[in-house]
Amino acid sequence: MSSRGTASYVGVTGLPSIVSAAVALAEELDFPCSCRLEQGRLLTALAAGATGAIGETGTGCGVGLAWLVAGRRPGVRVVSVERDGERAARVARLFAEIPDVEVVSGDWTLIEGYGPFDLLVLDGGGNGKQGAAADPVRLLRPGGTVVVDDFTPLTGWPPMLGPAPDAARLGWLRHPALLATEVRLAPDLATVLGTRRP
Repeated sequence: MSSRGTASYVGVTGLPSIVSAAVALAEELDFPCSCRLEQGRLLTALAAGATGAIGETGTGCGVGLAWLVAGRRPGVRVVSVERDGERAARVARLFAEIPDVEVVSGDWTLIEGYGPFDLLVLDGGGNGKQGAAADPVRLLRPGGTVVVDDFTPLTGWPPMLGPAPDAARLGWLRHPALLATEVRLAPDLATVLGTRRP
C-alpha cells in the first residue's frame, strides 16, 4: 500500500480488467494508498507460481488483490483481509462473481485462519509486516513466499529508517525461517521477498 499508489495508474492503458475496476473503486472512494503499478506487476508474476492458496493483508480497494487474481492459476484460492468494514464490503462486491476469491473484514491476524499459503502479501496499516510480526512458519507452506512491500531502496548496510536501523526490514531480511532479499521496483520503491526454508 503506497501513499501515491492510486495515482500511479493515471494514463496507464492495457491493464487487466479487474485491476482497472479496482483502480476505479479507489478513485471513487478517494483512496490514494493502492498497490503501486510496479508492485502489482510483481504480484502477478508471483501469483502465477502459486498452486494452493494466496493470502493478502490490507485489501484497501482491491488493487493488489486484482493483480494477484489476474496472475493466479485457475482454482488457486485467494483470501484478502481488510480492517475497514466499508472498503471490505465494496471490494467483496467487486470480486463477488470471481471464483475462489474471499474478502474478509477484520484485523490482519484473521489471515492466520486461512493458511498456510504458497504466497502471502503483507500490506496495509496493520502490524503484520512490522518486525516480522506475522509468523512465516505458521503462515507459509515450505517453499512459500512472503512479500513485504513499501520500503525505500536500501543504500547501505544496515538499512536505516531515519537515524536508526530499520528494524522491520531487518526482521524480515534476517528471519531464520526465510531466505530473503530486497528487490528494487522503482527508484523510490523496494519490496522484501522471503521464501520459507524447507
